[in-house]
Amino acid sequence: MSNHTLPGFESQIVLAPPNHHDIVLTRVLPAPRALVFDAWTNPEQLPHWWGPHGFAGLRCEIDLRVGGRFRLDLCSPDGIVYPCEGTYHEVVRPERIVYSGMLDDRHPCGAGIPPHSLVTVTFAEHAPDATRITIHARVANTATEAIVAAGFIAGWRDAFERLAAALTLHS
Repeated sequence: MSNHTLPGFESQIVLAPPNHHDIVLTRVLPAPRALVFDAWTNPEQLPHWWGPHGFAGLRCEIDLRVGGRFRLDLCSPDGIVYPCEGTYHEVVRPERIVYSGMLDDRHPCGAGIPPHSLVTVTFAEHAPDATRITIHARVANTATEAIVAAGFIAGWRDAFERLAAALTLHS
C-alpha cells in the first residue's frame, strides 16, 4: 500500500485472476457513517465534491435503488463536460453501494468510474463519529495501467479531500 501524501489515504493495486486487477482505495473521514453515505447519495451534495480538484459538478440525477441509474456531469478546468453515468447493482444503507459505469474509454478515470469496471464502496464505522470508506474497483487487467495513468488514484485523493471539506460544512 502507498499513502500518496494524504493522511489516512491508502491505495493498492492487486492482481485478481483470471484477467482483472483490483484497485483498492481507503480513507478515514471525521464524520458519522450516515452523513458520509448521504453525501454519496444525495444529488444536492454529490456535485460539490465528486471529481478531482478543479472539476465542477453540474447536473446530477440519482435513482438510488438496485437497477437505478445515476448521472453527474463534470466540467473540467478547460471547459469539457464529462458525463459520469452508471447503474446501481446493490444499495445497503448506510453500509455499501455497488455500481458499474456506462462510459467509453475517453472518460477521465479520475472522475470515479473507470471503463470496464465494477465499483464497490463500503462505509464502515471507524471510531466515534468517523467513517472508513473503501473503494474497490475491479477492472480489466489491460485497462489498469491506463486507468492509473489517467488519474484514478490521484482523482480519488482529490475527491476525498473535497468530500472531507464538504462534510465539515454539514456537521
